[in-house]
This record gives sequence, structure tokens and C-alpha cells, in this order.
Amino acid sequence: MLGQALRRFGQKLVRRRTLEPGLGESRFARCLSSLDLVALGVGSTLGAGVYVLAGEVAKDKAGPAIVICFLVAALASVLAGLCYAEFGARVPRTGSAYLYSYVTVGELWAFTTGWNLILSYVIGTASVARAWSSAFDNLIGNQISLALRGSISLHVPRYLAEYPDFFALGLVLLLTGLLALGASESALVTKVFTGVNLLVLGFIIIAGCIKGHVHNWQLTEKDYQETASRLNGTSSLGSLGSGGFVPFGADGILRGAATCFYAFVGFDCIATTGEEARDPQRSIPVGIVVSLLVCFVAYFGVSAALTLMMPYYLLQPDSPLPEAFHYVGWAPAQYLVAVGSLCALSTSLLGSMFPMPRVIYAMAEDGLLFRVFARIHPRTHTPLVATIVSGIVAALMAFLFELTDLVDLMSIGTLLAYSLVAVCVLILRYQPDEIMQPKVNQTVELQWPQEDKEEPEPEKETLTLQNLLCPSNLTPTQLSGHIVYGAVSILAVVLTGLCLVLAQWSRELMAGNPAWVTVSALLLLLTIMTTVVIWRQPQNPTYLHFKVPALPLLPLLSIFINVYLMMQMKADTWARFGVWMLIGFAIYFIYGIRNSQEGQNDPVLPPPVTPQTLEVSSPDAPSG
Repeated sequence: MLGQALRRFGQKLVRRRTLEPGLGESRFARCLSSLDLVALGVGSTLGAGVYVLAGEVAKDKAGPAIVICFLVAALASVLAGLCYAEFGARVPRTGSAYLYSYVTVGELWAFTTGWNLILSYVIGTASVARAWSSAFDNLIGNQISLALRGSISLHVPRYLAEYPDFFALGLVLLLTGLLALGASESALVTKVFTGVNLLVLGFIIIAGCIKGHVHNWQLTEKDYQETASRLNGTSSLGSLGSGGFVPFGADGILRGAATCFYAFVGFDCIATTGEEARDPQRSIPVGIVVSLLVCFVAYFGVSAALTLMMPYYLLQPDSPLPEAFHYVGWAPAQYLVAVGSLCALSTSLLGSMFPMPRVIYAMAEDGLLFRVFARIHPRTHTPLVATIVSGIVAALMAFLFELTDLVDLMSIGTLLAYSLVAVCVLILRYQPDEIMQPKVNQTVELQWPQEDKEEPEPEKETLTLQNLLCPSNLTPTQLSGHIVYGAVSILAVVLTGLCLVLAQWSRELMAGNPAWVTVSALLLLLTIMTTVVIWRQPQNPTYLHFKVPALPLLPLLSIFINVYLMMQMKADTWARFGVWMLIGFAIYFIYGIRNSQEGQNDPVLPPPVTPQTLEVSSPDAPSG
């Protein structure tokens, strides 16, 4: 009796979302073109970091080799972007990584993903709103902050901000109203601000070509000493390193690339437009790939211009571009930089706020969050309740809270989503079209209808070494699908262990500690063996508008990079993450698991699945 109850409980945790083939009916308005999605992706990704990050990384970590850092970071981000692009072509629905997890790895992982995406978007919105307020305050001589500190100062350090930020509060509420009006209206504003931002960045790149000197990529000890004697302690001087183009070596490039990776976060908001894009199966992959390409060109160009205009050790991390223009005698250009920075912050803010209510709506529609959030306004075709509530929460956070210690939580949620999307792509590509099994092992419609096969699938296949390494079938079977599912599960555990060792015990590894070297070698060997097993399994040949190339290598590289960055987070960040997850699991196990739409669709004694009910399926993990 207890065993049956535990089995039913476990089946609830891994039940999967079923989808109708094709685009299906949508309660949203399909009004977004490919250009709208590119503008949304570029605006969300190319925030104010492009005006600040280049100076920070170039001065302390990479020097002129920052252009290589951005190249490495862009390649790493493209791995995640390609996985999102395939899912955008495969599952053209709203919900992004939450939905992708739901149709592949089950309900509990889907809720975990969605819950963390909500946290990421709320913190992202609040932090960008405060940055917008701070940038505007700097332009007017810090009059707002000085007045508020003197009259309404908050005295709860580390938790509440120094003073309530009324400007950030009003800004978030204003944009919440804009988003509630409709997707096309917010897309128009995004296009305008993104266009201005790109024009300013284009001016910066051209200015770097005109006023820059290649000698600043070839600096020597003599140049450094001359600069130091000229400054005579009047300005902060960074380290020279070894000089030249790569002054801090390969280690500096890798550390810089890890920092630059976060500069490409934000393109995933495109994946939430599956029910608002006119042709999501084409425009979502195009939007993701093109936006990442545009962002790379902008980051590469601005960082090159910056390090050409002035020596990297003279850069000011807080305001590198105004300082660079002052250095080359173009001081008035700093006002143009300020305009571009505010436009970039505006599009970044919209990019954080746009996907947030759509993820909440998707979870509420599935019954995992309160149903009231699934209401769509009949005129604007937007998730009105979810938009207003999420906007008010983000506005209050920007108004009252100190967000510095919470920003890393945003990174965990994003990296977890990236990892799960890569896992889902890896699993689904190796699944058969039809799985003849009962609905208890929930199947998922993911690809478009195929003609029924005349020859039935063999009832039973046995797991042998030949099936692992040299399967006889050219198309996926139920057994090969289960093999990949199991292999990916093993890989997830092994890669997490390997990344933990590399991130936390790197010094011992570099010193040649035999214990940690042995552990790392065994984990690496197991990773290679499991990857070979996945590679040998047949892939599903079903046509999609976009597919990730070089499976299983590219998704595995994406998982490795994302998990490695997660393992570098501090212990207190993981503690905060645990608290947030406890709140989420309380909601899920008290409300979501009982009200899940998939649970309500499951009969007590499920009939067998027939080819007519399975358009394309993905097998569940074997229930032990």
C-alpha cells in the first residue's frame, strides 16, 4: 500500500505536459515580427554593461585581449542560444525554459525552472531600475540621492537600501502600464530605444577607429613608467602585467571571459514570445541567433575602440567611455554616451519585465501557480494580472531593498534554465516518434505528425552492449530513448561533480594533488564514456526549422560551462537560493501538485496510448 502511494507520488513529480501539434490556438495576439524579436533580444542583452563592463575587464583582467574574452564568451553563449533556438522551433508556446522542461523532464523540474526564472526576472528588473535611477541622478549632480538621504534615510544596512528610491518605483510602474497595453506597443518602444543605443555604440566604434592608436595594444614597461611619472600619483593606475596585447596571460582571458559571459544573458526572453510571434518556428531561432551576433559585434567593437583610445591601465572601471573621450580630446561625447547608457538601461529593463508575467502565466495556466495569474485581458491580449502583480513586486523591491547581495541569485536561475534547456535538447533529439506505452508514463507531443508506420515497434528490446555502442536501428526506438535518458541523467550528476572539483579545488589540481587529480580523471573518463554511448544512438530525423548541430557535443559543452559557473557561486548565495526554493516547494506541494492541469487530465486507470493520440512522443524515465 505504501509502495503504491509512493509510486503514484513519484509519477506526479515526473508527469509531463502534452502539447497539440502545430501552433494551436493562442489567447495572445500574434503581432511580433522577426525584427521585433531581434530588437527585444538585443535590447535585453545589450544593457548598460556595454558602457561599463569593458573598462572593468580590460583594466584588471585582460587588457586589450578583452576582445578575445568577448569572443570566447559569445561562443559559450551561442551554445545556449542554439539550444533555445531549436526548442523555439520545436515548441512554439509561451513559457520559455519552464515549458521546455515540462515537456521533457517532468513537472517538478519544470516548477523549479519556472520558479527560479521568476526570481531572476524580478531581481533583474529591480536592479536595472535602480541603475537607471542612479545614472539619471548622476547626470543632475546627485540631487535626488542627497535630498532623500537627508530626509527619508533607511537605517537597515545589508537588507534595505540607504533611501527609498521613488524614481525607480515610478519607472517600473510606468513600464508595467506600457506592458499591460500590449506586446506591439512595448515592442515599438523597445525598437526605438534599441535603435538609439545601437547608433551611439556605432559612434563609439567609429570614434575608436579615428582616435585610437594600435600602439595602445603594444604597450611596454617604458610606456608604463612614463605614464606613472607623468601622473605622479594624481590618478589611479592599474597593473601593466606583462604588457603587449595579452598582458595578463591566458588565465586573464579565461577570467575575463567568465565575467563577459553574463553580458550575453537576456536573449532567452525571446523564447517567451512563442504565442505572440507571427511565425514563431522561424522567427524565434532567427531572433536568438541574430541578436547574439549583433550583441557580439557591439561588445567586440566597443571594447576594441576603448582599448585603442587609451592605455588599458588608465581606464576607470565606473565610467570608462567618458574618460576615454576626455583622454582623446572629445569630452563633449560623454553626453552622447550618457544618452546611450539610459537607452540601454531602458531596453534592458523592458527585457527583464517582458518575459516575467509570461512565465507566471504559463505556470498558472498549467495549475502550478494560482489560476488568477492566467487571466488574459480580452482587448490587449496580455496576461494582465500577472503583469500588474509582478510589476508591483519588482517596483517595491527597487523602492526599498539593497539588491547587491541578490544579483548572484539571478545568475543561478538563468544558468539553471540554460542547463535544463540543453539537457532537454539532448534528450529529445534521440527519442522515437511513437512510444507504445500507457499514459502513466506520460508521453509528450513535440514534433509534427508523421505517417503511421506499417511495421509495429518490437514489443521488447533487451539492453546489451551492442545496443549501447552499435544499435542496429537507424531510427530511435523505445530502448534507445531510455538509454539516452539514463545516460543524460548520469552525465548531469558526473558533470556537476567535475565542475565542483574544478571550481572549488582548482589549486590542489594545479599543484598536482594525486587524490584530486585521480577524482577528476575518473569523472572525465566517465563523462567521455557516457557521451560516446549517447553519440552512438540513432537520432530522430523529423524535420524542424532549426536544429542544434554537432550533437551531443554542443549541448554538453553548454551544460558544462553553465554548471561550472554555478559552482563558483558563494555559499551564502546558495543559502539564499535554498530559502527561495523552500518557499517555492511549499507552494508546489500544497497547491501546484493538487491543481496541476496534467494531473486533472490523468484518469485513474489510463487507457493505452494509440498512434492517433501520439503525434510525436518523448519517453519518460523508467520508473524503478
